[in-house]
Amino acid sequence: MSILSPVTAGAEEGPGDHPAGSQIAKHEGTAEMLLTPPQLEAGQVEGIDVSSHQGNVDWGHWWRSGKRFAYVKATEGTDYTNPNFTQQYNGSAAAGMTRGSYHFALPNRSDGATQARFFVANGGGWSRDGRTLPGTLDIEYNPYGEACYGMNHGAMVKWILSFSDTYHALTGRWPVIYTSAAWWDRCTGRTGDFSSTNPLWLARYAPAVGPMPYRWPVHTIWQYTSSPIDQNVFNGGADRLAALASG
Repeated sequence: MSILSPVTAGAEEGPGDHPAGSQIAKHEGTAEMLLTPPQLEAGQVEGIDVSSHQGNVDWGHWWRSGKRFAYVKATEGTDYTNPNFTQQYNGSAAAGMTRGSYHFALPNRSDGATQARFFVANGGGWSRDGRTLPGTLDIEYNPYGEACYGMNHGAMVKWILSFSDTYHALTGRWPVIYTSAAWWDRCTGRTGDFSSTNPLWLARYAPAVGPMPYRWPVHTIWQYTSSPIDQNVFNGGADRLAALASG
């Protein structure tokens, strides 16, 4: 059973196989990232996120390490599904974790509504079982070209809104938005306000979580390191994590 990614740090991802934060790390660096969980004033719950790079995950190991929630990559664009999704998604639940799934967006490939439907049809749904987190839209630097996918600020905000609205219509939940403050402000131009609907999962590999993207007053999840696996802290206690899962 693989605990860590078989891909070494800095290795190239395959087509359609980009983990959450892989492009943020390349553009923004990881020199200052924490190697132990930060302490948050509101309390915290530790978690991880995984993709096909981790293969069959030893979920018992991560449970014993104190991880209590997980996000699993389900899809990318409209032509990639994680071949390890079932083992990872069901395995994390079997270990006792609250879990959810995420979609790596490619906004220049198809519209937001189309990608939201693909995500929901391939593992991105939500159920009111108290253990399923709302799906996440991973929106970050373009792995194939220009950082903002060649889209202007208005077009990018419209794309994100289309994905978010379609996901909500299909599941009854607003998707979590995963991003970095630098990418968000650069590619949306500090326009568009998702703070009242979409929880923020912020990637920042530094000793402090730093400034929030436009309009969000606070983060819900902080991805603070990618070593030895992507690790996250939920900003609140176990009761607040359960509330997010329950809707």
